[in-house]
Amino acid sequence: QVQLVESGGGLVQPGGSLRLSCSASGFAFGTYAMNWIRRAPGKEIEWLARINSGGDSIYYRDSVKGRFTASRDNAKNTLYLQMNNLKSEDTALYYCVQSVAPDGYTYDLPESQGTQVTVSS
Repeated sequence: QVQLVESGGGLVQPGGSLRLSCSASGFAFGTYAMNWIRRAPGKEIEWLARINSGGDSIYYRDSVKGRFTASRDNAKNTLYLQMNNLKSEDTALYYCVQSVAPDGYTYDLPESQGTQVTVSS
């Protein structure tokens, strides 16, 4: 059974940083691309980043490019998102989701609880 557990969220001031983690189990983590997505209150889910299985091909949404960095440690079955220079518009519930197929480009809606990031002074 696939299980993804996000952590590392919290309250941070504008300009601050957070590092999110996603612990994965129940599937061959090292063979799947992973994505970070978020849902802000009253808004649609927003894709943020995709990292391939090997961790050497990463794509970002334009609005987070240069501020967010996705990475993974396949030995630890863990995905990360380093978020710097956070803005109020980054406030959202953040999720990690695996690709539907190994190294695929589509993903399902999250079933995990996510981790809340609130950017406010």
